Amino acid sequence: MDRAIAPQTGRVLLIEEFRRVRNDTETLCAPLSVDDYQIQSIVQTSPAKWHIAHVTWFFEAFVLTVFDEDYDCFDGRYDYLFNSYYYTHGEMHPRSDRGLLSRPTVDQVYRYRQTVDRAMERLMSDISACRWDELAFRVILGLNHEQQHQELLLMDIKHNFFVNPLKPVYREDLSETANSGRSAAWVERTGGIHEIGHAEPGFAYDNETPRHKVLLRDHRLADRFVTNGEYLDFIEDGGYRQPALWLADGWAQIQGEGWRAPLYWQQEGEWMEFTLGGVKPLARDEPVCHLNYFEADAYARWAGKRLPVEAELESMLAELSVEGHFADRDRFHPAPAGDTGQWFGDLWAWTASPYTPYPGFKPLEGSMGEYNGKFMSNQIVLKGGSCITPAGHTRASYRNFFYPDERWAFTGVRLAEDV
Repeated sequence: MDRAIAPQTGRVLLIEEFRRVRNDTETLCAPLSVDDYQIQSIVQTSPAKWHIAHVTWFFEAFVLTVFDEDYDCFDGRYDYLFNSYYYTHGEMHPRSDRGLLSRPTVDQVYRYRQTVDRAMERLMSDISACRWDELAFRVILGLNHEQQHQELLLMDIKHNFFVNPLKPVYREDLSETANSGRSAAWVERTGGIHEIGHAEPGFAYDNETPRHKVLLRDHRLADRFVTNGEYLDFIEDGGYRQPALWLADGWAQIQGEGWRAPLYWQQEGEWMEFTLGGVKPLARDEPVCHLNYFEADAYARWAGKRLPVEAELESMLAELSVEGHFADRDRFHPAPAGDTGQWFGDLWAWTASPYTPYPGFKPLEGSMGEYNGKFMSNQIVLKGGSCITPAGHTRASYRNFFYPDERWAFTGVRLAEDV
């Protein structure tokens, strides 16, 4: 959707989009029992209850209280409970303690959502034309923010269920795929001066701007992700026991944690993998998933290749349609590569690029400037979207970012090499 939507017609479209995105979040929560809403397995995850309250708080704090003089907050205490990291807005409950909040109850949180939704629809219907563009931008930002949390919801539900010895199944009816996988092909890319950054019409986050020139060397990109079978070869060759393959922080982490395989793998005679559809035999032709940056880099080193830099991958993605295996496929697990390769979807691809500002970057003003800019330190860029990314929520210029030691996200390995 465009940042600015025309009055009248735009109101109808935006209200419809608002309803759709808000309903999608609740659909993802529908398979959960009331007890499942409360769990927080690690600091990085959040309870489902917190997610659905937080994305509601975003609309209350940054839209309703700004544009609606008559709006009364549902519960003023929620501003502390469900703020995430907006210090310019106010203090917040510690992230590590979100799983301790038995109150408000799940029912109360859903009543909160319903109250805010009714107020939002009234506001979008009634606001004056002279304030429409400003409101529409805030609403669209809030909807994109909620779509990010839809992905986080599935990441967190998966980990929350994984730590349970019963290994609960999120959904028994997830879709399967008929792809059987294939060998990787290499795409030759010419170096020189390229432009990256957001340039197309429509919404983009501030961290995707400004568009600027970069210098690339000739290189090749693999047209699919590294598979479970290929990563198993790395394991069986002693990959987790060879310090020469690992960056120092990565080696310290795998020694300290005792890792010998990816997250969600378990060996019970044969290798098995925990998925949102339950524990299943490891499929060798599926992309290896849930590696952190250190694991991805070590594998690339073992394979005699490297990870792509952000600009290499973005310049390739910019030439392609945004088509792939996203959440609308209803599989919620990466699939083997088809004939056209794997570029968008399936897994977020680690790059070798630190998450830093583009030349000339300026964050949004006010609290919205805390959305992306303040995290530009010690994190790594990922590109392309995943099998749990909402369809339409990624693009070539989209910059996802995670800390290099984190591996609960749906992340994978695409190899690159110099020519």
